[in-house]
Amino acid sequence: MKTSRILSTLTVIISAFVVAACAPSAKQLKDAVEKDPSIVFVAIEKDPAKFIEIVNKAAQDAQKVGAEKAQEDEKKAREAEFANPLVAQIEDGRVIFGNKNAPITIVEYSDFQCPYCSRGFQTMKQVQKEYGDKVRIVFKHLPLDFHPLAMPAAKYFEAIAVQDHAKAEKFHDMVFENQGMLKDKGEGYFKDSAKKLGVDMKKLEADLKDEKIQARINADMEEAKKFNMSGTPGFLINGVSLRGAYPFPSFKEIIDQHLAKK
Repeated sequence: MKTSRILSTLTVIISAFVVAACAPSAKQLKDAVEKDPSIVFVAIEKDPAKFIEIVNKAAQDAQKVGAEKAQEDEKKAREAEFANPLVAQIEDGRVIFGNKNAPITIVEYSDFQCPYCSRGFQTMKQVQKEYGDKVRIVFKHLPLDFHPLAMPAAKYFEAIAVQDHAKAEKFHDMVFENQGMLKDKGEGYFKDSAKKLGVDMKKLEADLKDEKIQARINADMEEAKKFNMSGTPGFLINGVSLRGAYPFPSFKEIIDQHLAKK
């Protein structure tokens, strides 16, 4: 099967070297190549620049077709989610950024050490600035294995939230705004940030060991997996998903469509 596909491709390439008015049929070319594969190399040697041009164009055309199909598939999936939104669990005691009674709920699955999540953080700030009390953000955790500080950061966030949701939100902002410092300071940055926020450090140390904190993070990770979010960041906008660090206009399109129905 692979040989057949290669021959078909070579047939197309060779055909491009032949004037259309006197070109042999595709079947004749295929038969000729099967009998004598050296024909291909002769054609390439005759005009290598043309060969490279044709191969590049074929690759570009294939990429364009693939992108168009991906866009069409994404559009269909989004329409399906508008009709049947994905439902995330929002437990009592969760930290919510913004108006708790907002008509638009964005559930964010994030990793404190992920550079793309840092972009997502900036986009969420833009969303909040644009929509104000119309939007609330529920921050959930999807710490990736290859980010060793992501899980500790998630635990600090939830442990601080046990004491004070506002301080947890400030911690969240501090980490993303200073993500580059994690490489040098490591987990010590989280402790220093907590101290600056006036967190009760003794209680914090105890809460960091609380199994309920780990259980919440694990539940977030399982939920993200259920929604096929394997990378970060991931978002649900009133149940409509965006997987990746999409720019503000992508969020605006979905939010405006939701608000138009209110």
